[in-house]
Amino acid sequence: MKWHHVQDNWHAFYEAIMDRWPEAEEADLDEIDGDQRDFVAYIAGLNDQSAAEAREEIREWITGELPSDVVMDPSHDNHSITNSAKYVPDGEDEYDDDARFGDGT
Repeated sequence: MKWHHVQDNWHAFYEAIMDRWPEAEEADLDEIDGDQRDFVAYIAGLNDQSAAEAREEIREWITGELPSDVVMDPSHDNHSITNSAKYVPDGEDEYDDDARFGDGT
């Protein structure tokens, strides 16, 4: 994943951040509000390490999976549907005929 996924869905990452860095405080995360530089400085301060070390630690953490709150977000679904339009033949609507796919509605 990329940092913009974290920044755009900052609150959904709180649990993952606090799992990785248990000493992190929710109030501090509220203040950081997805700013990457502030987050790097915060993690560096928590672990008494350099910014470069914190950046590397965050880079390793960011290779993990997206939290379910982010994956289940309706805007994520809409983006996926829009991207799937390229696989739908001309003249068909990507939102039509869900019954063929087991939806039945």
